[in-house]
Amino acid sequence: MAKKYTWHKLDEGYLPLADNAIRAQEVNGKMISVALHQGQLYAFAHKCPHAGGIMSDGFIDAAGNVACPIHRYKFSMKNGHNCSGEGYFLKTYPIEQREDGPYVGMEKSGGWLW
Repeated sequence: MAKKYTWHKLDEGYLPLADNAIRAQEVNGKMISVALHQGQLYAFAHKCPHAGGIMSDGFIDAAGNVACPIHRYKFSMKNGHNCSGEGYFLKTYPIEQREDGPYVGMEKSGGWLW
């Protein structure tokens, strides 16, 4: 079954302006990280799944992976896969560019009640 999303407009005042920049942003009451890499926006979890490091305090490496500021665990911003080998997974969110700006998709809750 395909995932269903509720789309929320990102606050453009909090978007990263420089390449390889990461900023925290609240979306629908949830903190997330938004990053800009090679002109593409990415959205992912606010905290590292390993030790809870604030991902917007981390950095983006030359390969386009985001690194946690605490232990330097690296994750793909495209799919959340851990690329430094520790076996964790970083939650990612889809981004859509629309006429009035970028939107982030938050999964609708599953189960039989939609």
